[in-house]
Amino acid sequence: MDSYTNAAQKFIFAYKKDTPTNLKIIDIYLAYIMLSGIFQFIYMATVGTFPYNAFLAGFISTVGSFVLAVNLRIQTNARNKEMFESISPERSFGDFVVCSLLLHFFCVNYLG
Repeated sequence: MDSYTNAAQKFIFAYKKDTPTNLKIIDIYLAYIMLSGIFQFIYMATVGTFPYNAFLAGFISTVGSFVLAVNLRIQTNARNKEMFESISPERSFGDFVVCSLLLHFFCVNYLG
């Protein structure tokens, strides 16, 4: 058990030391979106599925937002700069915003 604790402490120390602030902010957003999706699923499982399209729209919105944020994190990571030479971090953020607007437009449209 001590090896797990030691590994977790090393991971947290390295994460705090080596990860840039902009990636930490994206990670917080990812954790928020993931918890939101989990709570939506738990609510649907405990209360019921009466407005099923509302659950689907909300859950698809959280999954889509998570995927878009992961793509933003990958593209803005300095370690991946050689893979995305032609894409600037500003363009990555612009793509994220436009795709998020489209995703949420379709999710709201799905609600009816």
